[in-house]
This record gives sequence, C-alpha cells and structure tokens, in this order.
Amino acid sequence: MMGVQLIRQRDLPLSEIARELVGADHGGVGVCIIFVDVDPGYGPSLHRHPYEEIFITLEGSATFVAGDEQLEAGEGDVVIVSANTPHSFTNAGQGKLRQIDIHVSPTFSTEWL
Repeated sequence: MMGVQLIRQRDLPLSEIARELVGADHGGVGVCIIFVDVDPGYGPSLHRHPYEEIFITLEGSATFVAGDEQLEAGEGDVVIVSANTPHSFTNAGQGKLRQIDIHVSPTFSTEWL
C-alpha cells in the first residue's frame, strides 16, 4: 500500500442505500466502509457477517435489531454488533439517516437471512 491515499466518496460504487469502500481494493486496507444515506423506513434486511460491524450514526435515527435485542440509535451513537450476530437496521426518523458502517474485514462477507 502507498503511504497515503485520497479516495473521494462520490467515486465509490453506489448500492441502493450507500457508497461502499472495499479495503482489499485499496491496497489491502483491513476494513470495508459503507457510507449510508437512506430515506425513512428503509434499511437492509436481516443478515450476518463472520466479523464485527460498527455503526456510527451521523444524522437521523435508526432502529437496530441484533440477535434478540432491539435498540434506537441517534446522532453521535455507536453500535457494535458481534461477529455472526443476525442484525438489521431501519431509518426510524422523519429525514435521511446518514451513518458510517465499518466492517472489520478487508472484503465483504454477508449472509442474508
């Protein structure tokens, strides 16, 4: 890997609700990052990963389901989901939900449930 890289978020691949940075595509960086920007009522369905996932809420609010728990996260909150824990989130607010999701892996590995 080079000493420093500049990656413009607008240049990252766009999914239905986010832009995605795959660490392995950028010199073997050890994480993947999802830049979420989703409308009210939307979010990914139940899934799990063989690694931890960290969610940082920047704007709005989200309802998380993780294992048997349900919790509400708002601006400035951090949610950590353990490896192999089924989870999902939904934008529970009136406006956009903006968050950064960090997958502790250089590639994505998602099992949709």
